[in-house]
Amino acid sequence: MTGRRGGRPLVPAYLSTGGVARPSRPHLERLTVLTCAGTPLPAGLPAAELALLELLSGGALTAVEAAALLRLPFSAVRVLAADLVDRGLVQARAPIPPAERFDPDLLKRVADGLRALKHR
Repeated sequence: MTGRRGGRPLVPAYLSTGGVARPSRPHLERLTVLTCAGTPLPAGLPAAELALLELLSGGALTAVEAAALLRLPFSAVRVLAADLVDRGLVQARAPIPPAERFDPDLLKRVADGLRALKHR
C-alpha cells in the first residue's frame, strides 16, 4: 500500500487479503457499486478492509475505482469487498446497465409536436 521509489508496494497484495485468493462472492465485477452499510465497525478488522471502509464513507464507488484509490489490484479489492459484504458492513449493487438506444422516429415525432405547439 505504501510504495517504494520503484513503484512496487512494500506489502504484496495477497497479504492485504490475509492470503485469500478468491472472493466468497464471485459475482463482484469491476463496475459493481460499493457503499457502506452504516453498521458499527467490529473490532479487529484488517488494515486493508478499514482503508476500503474509509474510502466508502465518502459515498459510493465502483470496485475498480476503490482498487485504484487503494493502489491494490482489483482482484485483492474484490476479496476485501466480498468479506465486508459477508460481514454486513458493505452493500454491493450490480452495475447499472447502459441505457437502451433511443428510437430516432420517436425523437422526430416529439420534435415535430413541440414545433407544432410553438406555432399555435
